[in-house]
Amino acid sequence: MKSKSPQVSWFEYGRHGDADVLTERTETLPPPAPGEVSVEVLATGINHMEVFVRNGHEPAWADDGWPRRSGSDFAGIVLATAPGTPGLRPGMEVVGHVRAGAHATHLNVPVSALALKPRSVPWEVAGGLYLAGVTALDTLDDVRIGAGDTVVISAAAGGVGSIEAQLAKHRGAKVIGTCGDRNFDYLRQFGIIPVRYGDGIADRIRHAAHGPVTAFIDNFGKDGRAISDELGVHADRYRSSADRREVELRLLSNEPDAVVHGTTQLTRLLDLAQRGAFRLLISALYPLDELVDAYEELAAHHSRGKIVLATHPVTRYRTRRARDIHENMNGGYAAVRQ
Repeated sequence: MKSKSPQVSWFEYGRHGDADVLTERTETLPPPAPGEVSVEVLATGINHMEVFVRNGHEPAWADDGWPRRSGSDFAGIVLATAPGTPGLRPGMEVVGHVRAGAHATHLNVPVSALALKPRSVPWEVAGGLYLAGVTALDTLDDVRIGAGDTVVISAAAGGVGSIEAQLAKHRGAKVIGTCGDRNFDYLRQFGIIPVRYGDGIADRIRHAAHGPVTAFIDNFGKDGRAISDELGVHADRYRSSADRREVELRLLSNEPDAVVHGTTQLTRLLDLAQRGAFRLLISALYPLDELVDAYEELAAHHSRGKIVLATHPVTRYRTRRARDIHENMNGGYAAVRQ
């Protein structure tokens, strides 16, 4: 189906550096190629992996050309489809992923990289869900977390950790989340047992566990292996921050099998979200053209949940959604119908 091509704005960078190397560009969006659809982006997330790539600290991007675009997570509305493209039509609400380029007002995206957005899942949640959420889901699947497990998850208030912790709890595990004092009440709301970082942490974990710890997922990246060994966790049920990096890199691959896997897991995740298995806290919502400010906040703070950008913000006021997204909700996103 053909429609008038819109003007698209996106962010790109021509050299490694901090967020200030990002530049906004504008042009007419070309028609979607066979197997693609055009999507108007309504919300898009930011991730630490994008910072590592932009700063030149991620060698997996060494062969990618310049300039490079920014962003991998997004949610939006289908505007147009290429002739003969099955399954989607204009007006459908979708959640998707790309290797790079999601920080834009519009995208041409392969159908294989898109999942349908449940109406009960808010746009800002859907837009920041892919990389953090599927990384969490892949990790829990890999470690085989289930009923009867006692699992320790470090950095349990962050984007990946908070989803891991809630989904592990949903699977029937006892979940201990390591964090700073300010996040204790946040984790307790989900039935997660908070334990403070720092000296003596293994003893505090033992006290909280009231039994053996069967798995350890380290998102913090400091002393995780040593703590896991001290707790007697079997090596095949420990996952490090380096393991998390490998998961994220696979999820950002353009290889067809990797794209399909990512979309399959994203579809599972969206179903879990609408059934109330977890809630994603949106710690800040920025207009898209304040992308640099959003990344600077990500660098300056250990944010709970996710920072997300909106292409059509209702107000230019800096909107923080922590209370709106989870503290005033009961029963997950299924309780909030659009």
